[in-house]
Amino acid sequence: MPMPALRITDAAADRLRGLMADKEGIVGIRVGVKTAGCSGLAYTMEMADDVAKHDEVIEDKGVRILIDPKAILFLIGTEMDWEEDKLQAGFVFRNPNEKGRCGCGESFHV
Repeated sequence: MPMPALRITDAAADRLRGLMADKEGIVGIRVGVKTAGCSGLAYTMEMADDVAKHDEVIEDKGVRILIDPKAILFLIGTEMDWEEDKLQAGFVFRNPNEKGRCGCGESFHV
């Protein structure tokens, strides 16, 4: 069985379901990458109101993730998690393809 492009943890699924619960017309969360930061790439996330023609669709733990086709090769094997501590909360991507991150953690390169 091929490795999924993206897996989500229970914590990430819980948070995503909560974010989408009261949003009408949202069909899922679109995940991608964009050119940004000092290392070259940054993860993107947005609520999606449609499934684009070439989106990779992953349904896991009651959440639909739509992956921009231009991001698939950068994301294969990635785990998306939700982490909270006393100072911050946010989605965290654990990507085995990353070769490095910038000092502030905003961007990465493969």
